[in-house]
Amino acid sequence: MSSSRRRGPAQVLAPAKSGAYPLSLEDGRRVLIMSTSAGAGHVKAAAALEKSFALDARVEEVINNDALRYTNRIFRDFYSKLYGSLVKSAPNFLGWWYKTSDEPWRTDAMRHMIDRLNTRPLVKFIRDFDPHITVCTHFMPAGIISHLIATQQIQAQLSIVVTDFDFHAMWLSRVFHRYFVAIDETKAHLEMLGIPGDRVTVSGIPIDASFSYPIDRDDACRRLDLNPENPILLLSAGAAGTELTEFMVERLLELPSHVQTIVVCGRNEALRERINGVTQRSSATIRTLGYTDEMHTLMRVADLFIGKPGGMTSAEAISSGLPMCIVNPIPGQEERNSDHLLEQGIAIKCNELATLAFKIQRLLDDPLRLARMRASALRFAKPDAAQKVVSTLLTDNLTTLSISPDQRLSMATKRLN
Repeated sequence: MSSSRRRGPAQVLAPAKSGAYPLSLEDGRRVLIMSTSAGAGHVKAAAALEKSFALDARVEEVINNDALRYTNRIFRDFYSKLYGSLVKSAPNFLGWWYKTSDEPWRTDAMRHMIDRLNTRPLVKFIRDFDPHITVCTHFMPAGIISHLIATQQIQAQLSIVVTDFDFHAMWLSRVFHRYFVAIDETKAHLEMLGIPGDRVTVSGIPIDASFSYPIDRDDACRRLDLNPENPILLLSAGAAGTELTEFMVERLLELPSHVQTIVVCGRNEALRERINGVTQRSSATIRTLGYTDEMHTLMRVADLFIGKPGGMTSAEAISSGLPMCIVNPIPGQEERNSDHLLEQGIAIKCNELATLAFKIQRLLDDPLRLARMRASALRFAKPDAAQKVVSTLLTDNLTTLSISPDQRLSMATKRLN
């Protein structure tokens, strides 16, 4: 848990007669940001929001917390480990589950009942903090907070920040103040379901402000011992697994020797050692890195990103004006992210990794195409997403909305595929 505090009086909100809770704009606000450690993207989006809220003088205190810290071990492992294991062992099952469960309210009652039974310490924490504004970057804590507002256990606004380009039915909340989504098409999707358009803000996915900072590319290349005049590839290997990464690096060694590659292995030191073993006999320029806080610099240095199209990673890359080569997207949300990136002309996709070097060489041989992809990325980017969420919520005095059973039934009938 992290917390930023400002001095000043706290305001206890009174419920409106309708049961909704408008905010006064006079006193400092207490802000609660909730994510889950079930994927780095949710956590990183929450961290970006925390930084932006903490910089605003209208905020008295902001707490950014992982909801899974307040659950039992079995429930925590279910959320944080099961998904990762299925990605490796049964990705096609994940794709089937993603599509099957993408029906409004189909699993809502059972899922929320299970969540509430396993999150009683979380409920106590939320009630004790008594926030004015709550922002969730994952659907699980959003469901808990929605229930607390609906039963008048807290008087707060609940806003939901979707961390992929597409919207899945699990993000639907019975009580909410506002949705923040990545693209116009997702707003249109929510409007089709019956969510009022004035309650859906196309903010983009919140990323760290460092991805907007200018850098001296030549200096950064010198620090990395790279030649800024030659192509630089950035391979994100942390989520790909050892065998897949090793195979991709072997394919990249087939490129001309002037092509340089940065391989980011995350906290997987064994993977880094394996990659060093693969490349030590080659004349190619390969830089292997472990965990790094300099991803914003690496993305500005690189000419092409190679990796999975997670929502956060994609948002960071396009905000850096970095074209992408998509490999092995997880069925479900990453495949849908991939579709949007390809549609916008920001990415290429390598379906058969044996042709990875061929596809990249074709792109490097066409600098005009690469430049168009970079320009498309910058047009599509929303690097100020976190600031937009904060400024919207701190000036927004709308009341909370509640979706009735009849409205939920209507939403459920509007999804046909």
